[in-house]
Parts: sequence; structure tokens; C-alpha cells
Amino acid sequence: MTTLSAAVGRTLAACGIRHAFGVVGGGNILATAALTASGVRYTAARHEGGAMAMADAYYRATGEVAVCTTTHGPGLANAATPLAEAVKNRSGVVLLCGDAPLAGPRPHDIDQSAFAASLGVPVVRLSDPATARREIAGAVRTARARQCPVAVFIPGDLSGAAVPADEPEPDTAADPVAPAYPVADGPAGAAPPQDLARAVAALAGARRPLLLAGLGAWRSGAGKILLELGDRLGALYATTVMASGLFHDSPWSLGVCGGFADPAAAALAGEADVIVAFGARLDTFTLHGGRILDPAATVVQVDLTAGPTADRVDVHVRGDAAAVAAQLLDALDAPAPPPPGWRTGATARALPAGWAARPYEDASAGGRIDPRTLTSALARLLPAQRTVVLDGGHFIGWPAMYWRIPDPAGLVFTGAAFQSIGLGLAGAVGAAVGRPDRTVVAAVGDGGALMGLSELDTLIRTGRPALVVVYDDAAYGFEEHMYAPQGADSATMTFADTDFAGVARALGAAAATVRTVDDLDVVRSWRDRGAPGTLLLDCKVVSGVVAPYLADLIAPRTAG
Repeated sequence: MTTLSAAVGRTLAACGIRHAFGVVGGGNILATAALTASGVRYTAARHEGGAMAMADAYYRATGEVAVCTTTHGPGLANAATPLAEAVKNRSGVVLLCGDAPLAGPRPHDIDQSAFAASLGVPVVRLSDPATARREIAGAVRTARARQCPVAVFIPGDLSGAAVPADEPEPDTAADPVAPAYPVADGPAGAAPPQDLARAVAALAGARRPLLLAGLGAWRSGAGKILLELGDRLGALYATTVMASGLFHDSPWSLGVCGGFADPAAAALAGEADVIVAFGARLDTFTLHGGRILDPAATVVQVDLTAGPTADRVDVHVRGDAAAVAAQLLDALDAPAPPPPGWRTGATARALPAGWAARPYEDASAGGRIDPRTLTSALARLLPAQRTVVLDGGHFIGWPAMYWRIPDPAGLVFTGAAFQSIGLGLAGAVGAAVGRPDRTVVAAVGDGGALMGLSELDTLIRTGRPALVVVYDDAAYGFEEHMYAPQGADSATMTFADTDFAGVARALGAAAATVRTVDDLDVVRSWRDRGAPGTLLLDCKVVSGVVAPYLADLIAPRTAG
């Protein structure tokens, strides 16, 4: 006899699931046993929120759907924050949980379907063993096709129910799931003719075009066709933070658009007269509060959404980034020669070596290191093949400014979509097991590190090469810089110093406290030995140095 729990695990494995992350309990332990028995690799997290963040990061680093599994009730509730982050980041994850019995809820149960739906998660609540395998296969296909988390709930009184032996095996190849976003008839993801015509008209008169690529462009495989389109137009290129590295080999790339942009490159982006954003939501961080673009410029947004996602958009084109880029390339005539100063002299002026070439007055003092000095020195020591994992917090400006990202899969920025902190260490686990060919470099703040500290143990247990850099200013730096000038109580945002190096050693990692550049010799030694296991750097950074992106956001508030 095959039980429902066994059928769940076997079907997920048959659908191509290769890795699961979780915390087991009565609601999911038998299904998890079936997963591992079917050859699915399993990483045991210390907290359900960590498990969800790991599965999310795994998808971002690999493009493969992973499973996060928790027990019912509190197990699911503990996963809420990273689950909301995965929804907003459009990450394909199957969340496998126990649930209340079909016969009715127990005193400790909650309405899990309503809970998941409130976060925007599609729910498959298994209710008939005869259809369970087809429903599970459909959940996996939905996660892949729609790039979203899907919850599969196993009622408590159905876990051991017999699955009919004569049920046909589910079709794991066909895709009966409706597209997440309806598109016009024609090639998959192609733009409707009227939308395309408006975009062509906008570009026809462009003298200083800029192509801006977001995560949607990367996931659609649009990089090569966008480079061709840019050459046709005489355009420059930029990316959102999430698509960092997509154009790094092009001499016409301005790098990241937004608050992390080099000032000279940002100034050149401000000269663009037509900006075409592919697969980018154009949030306030990408547009840096509206400071990046010329108010007179025309903004064209190419995205799968039904309409513009920002007020700044003048022309919205509904379609897949790669498909629409190909349509535009076919529709546009060869351009007139680009004007002087766009792909010529001004580009050379605006594309220096980046932030590393910009002088600053080193503020290191009192046994604390300037975060700019720390981050630029680390840039010369990091392994070339790396996945950079960022938590949320003020500190994110420094690695975003100084560290090169190899490609968009080489950046896992946890918490950005939901504006949370505390997911970075868990994200490092998902990235490490998903891309063993790259060394994980995780940058976290001290607040986020303490919030997600349990998953440092998980990262160490994986045995994968990982460098953890704790930007330790003994404060919630973003809030301190943003709100203390407005009268907030600093005592609510600052803390006694934490010995992260001591904690890391107690958990089995190598560790060092960093107060000067000389203390970074431990990184060189670790790297030269083949980067064995986890090395944590407890970097005691100067708290008074404000990242440029945050200084710009603060300026209007303090000026007012």
C-alpha cells in the first residue's frame, strides 16, 4: 500500500525536485521521509523561517524549484516573513505543510489556506488520495510557470490514507497551468501590436536611449538580445540591483541604476531622453526617489504586468522582456549616428573604475574600521567565482558599491522585496547548496545577524565554503541615521557590542574580529587553503559613516 505521505514525496521527486529545506514535525515528517527516500537532498534548518529563506535563495541562485517543508500551525506561521518575500520576489518554491484534519480543526489549528492566501500564495489542499499526485504535479508546474510559491497542505487525518494503486502516474512534463499573465496571440510573451507601435515611436526619435534591465529580463534570457538592440539604437545599458552583472562585459554599461550608482554614471543616466525598462518594476529604489531620470525623458516599461507599476511610466508594453526586445529589433530601422557624447566622449568620462576610484577621507578610529575601507579591501580578496548574499540594512550600500557581481544569479538580496532583515544567513545556506561551484559571500548587519543567528549553525553544518561578513556597528544603522535626527530615541536603536567571532567559533566556524585592514589577512589565508568551511568576520565598523544612497534619502527630510 502507498500512503498519501509516501505519494507526496515520490511525486515531488518525479517532478524534478532535487532539494528540500525544512524543519520536521508531526504534520510533515512522514512526507519528508518519503522525499529523502526518493533521492531528494534535504537540509535541516533550525527555524521554519530559515527553511523558507533557504528555498527562496536556492531558486534565485539556480532557477530550480525547491521544497520548503514545515509542520502545521506554528511551523507555517514561522515561515510567514520569508514566504511573503518569496511571493514579492517571484520565486518558485513548493511549500509542503501539514494542515488541520478534514474532519475539522483541532484547538491549536488555524485557517492555513486563508493565511497563505493573505500573502498571495496559491494553495493546494489535498482532500482526495485518488487525485493527490496530479494535484502535487500541478503545484510544481505552477511554481515553475508562474515563478511563485505554491503551498501544498496535507490534512492530518489524510497523511496515512491509501492512494489507489491504479491511479495513473501524473504527467510531469505537460503544463496545464494557465500563464500567470495573459498575453496577446502570437509568439509566447509577444507584445500586442498597439503597445509595440507606441514603443517603436518613442525610440524612433531617441538621441540618447538607455536600456534598463531588471530581474525579469534576466529570467527571460533577454541579455543577448538587449545587447543587440542597444547596438542598433546606439544605447547605453543599466540594470536594477537584482539584475546586477547582466551587462558587465559591455563597454557601454553604466552598472546599477539607483542609489548605489556611481555618481558620474548616474549623471549620464540622467541625460537619457528615452529609457526602456525591461522586466523591471521601477520602484523608488531603482529610480532613487525620482532623482535618477530627467523629468522630461520618456519612460517605456516592458513587463508582464497588466499596467504600469510606477507613475513615472509613459508607455507600458505588456510582454516578455526577451520576446519584446526581439520584436523591437525587427521593427526598428538602422539609427542615425549617435550624437557626440553618448557612445563616445561622455561615456569615457562617466565610466571610470567606479566607487573604488573615488577618494574619501578614511574615518577609521577608536578600534573601528571605516566600512568603505573594509569593503574595498575585501573586494581584492574575495574568490572570483562567488555568490554574494545580502541581508537588509544600512550596510547594503557598501558591498553594492564595491563588490563585483558576476551575473544576476550571483546576487541573492534577501529581504529587499518585503523590506525585512534577518534572512541573510539562511539565504547563504540556500545559495551554498544550490551553487557549490561558487563560494558564498554573505554580508549581514549585526541586527539581522542576531535575528537569524540560528541558521549560522546550518551554514556551518553544510560544510560549503562560505565567508560571512558582519557589518557590526552595534545598532540598527538605517533607523539610527534616518530617524534619530527626527527625534527618535537612540537607545531603542543601539546595543552593547556582540562577540560574533566568539559565537561563530563556538558553533564550529573559523572566525576573526576585524578592526583594521591588517586583520583581513585571515581571508587571504582561508582562500589560499581552498576556502574550507565557514569563515566569519566580525567587522567592528564606524557607525557614523552614512552610505550615499541613505544620505540622499535623508537629505530632503533633514532639509525640510
